[in-house]
Amino acid sequence: MLLLLLGIIFLHVAALVLLFVSTIVSAWTSGQYGTSDLWQNCTSNGELCNPASTGEWIQSVQALMILSIIFSCLALFLFFCQLFTLQKGGRFFLTGAFQILASLFVMSGAIIYTVMSPDWVPSTDSFGYAYILAWVAFPLALISGIIYVILRKRE
Repeated sequence: MLLLLLGIIFLHVAALVLLFVSTIVSAWTSGQYGTSDLWQNCTSNGELCNPASTGEWIQSVQALMILSIIFSCLALFLFFCQLFTLQKGGRFFLTGAFQILASLFVMSGAIIYTVMSPDWVPSTDSFGYAYILAWVAFPLALISGIIYVILRKRE
């Protein structure tokens, strides 16, 4: 049981780290002339960085990514609280629900970015590694949320 709990915690922390990195790093799109992300657009040498567009769609992606981080952090905190207070045989429903919500938020943010970025990013640019990390964080968070819902507390 201890090995299972450590595996679940590792999966959750891995998803949380991916969410943090994908939200913070300036590499959602990269091209010959620079990179752009949710917060700023930088030239290729990094000398000039301008704030990101103020369009509603980029603000919604920013908000969804921040919400996914908040819900994932809350889920981890709730897991530790429930681990010590939950009755034997109880399930981690609240933890699982928060983690599933975090995965849905990151998925929604990545979908909005995917759909709207062709209007904003030059066609020569490609999606960067932070964008890919956001897509990788989605199934990790979803799987850990489902495991939390299925998991029962034992002694």
